Amino acid sequence: MQKKFPLLFVAVATLGLAACAKKDLPPPPPPAAPPPAATDAPATVPPAEPVGTTSFDSLQEEFSQAVGSDTVLFAFDSYAIDETARQTLGNQAEWLQRYPGIRATIEGHADERGTREYNLALGERRANAAKNFLAAQGVNTGRLSVISYGKERPAVEGSNEEAWAQNRRAKTVVSGNK
Repeated sequence: MQKKFPLLFVAVATLGLAACAKKDLPPPPPPAAPPPAATDAPATVPPAEPVGTTSFDSLQEEFSQAVGSDTVLFAFDSYAIDETARQTLGNQAEWLQRYPGIRATIEGHADERGTREYNLALGERRANAAKNFLAAQGVNTGRLSVISYGKERPAVEGSNEEAWAQNRRAKTVVSGNK
């Protein structure tokens, strides 16, 4: 009995396939049209220009020029926004409000003094201080993100007050649509 079942199964399956093969199938599609004949004339279609795209570098450059600076500086061991930073961030907020499809990441940075962990936390507080200022000026926080690099990405190399002052910063980096 056990041998009849597999044999019976094969027979039924074969009959089923044979029945399917006898059904009328739609005709095959017509052959594709031959490619156009090659000519010696050059193509007259100009290359396509990108529509509504701007490279990252040119967008960031436009932002920096329009607002005066993409960076605000901080005093040693501080994340307080001073008057100069308020003016810069105010200009950034105005620009961001004119372009609601633009997102921004605020990068927080610290100078080389202190531990890695401390400087990452300080960089984050600086970035959040700038973000909160922009939000208070009406920029939607959904368009803003923060990241801290601590002391890992100095703007200026050197181990002196002049270099350290340039490295204690929050930089606003703009990007395309949200």
